Amino acid sequence: MYKTAVIGDRASVMGFMAAGFTVVEANDAQEAAKALRRLAGSDEYAVIFITEDLAAQITQETDRYRSMPIPAVIAIPGKTGSSGFGLENIKKSVERAVGADILK
Repeated sequence: MYKTAVIGDRASVMGFMAAGFTVVEANDAQEAAKALRRLAGSDEYAVIFITEDLAAQITQETDRYRSMPIPAVIAIPGKTGSSGFGLENIKKSVERAVGADILK
């Protein structure tokens, strides 16, 4: 059975531990990229959430997994709220999948 993980700063991700997620604390882009590569490379995770602020800093790394069915790498708001980065990425993925922008 696949697992779910979340990567981000401590304040943003610790609550996910109660839901049974694998929680990886990352305070900068380098730590986040390393954690993402490790989790995605393990073939144990179907979904990896990453806080928007970190995902925005490692787009080259997250884009690597965009065309792969597993793992799904999804940007989520962190402790400071949403920057819109995660929603924009979901919008791009939907547009690519259906061929049109249906989320206007």
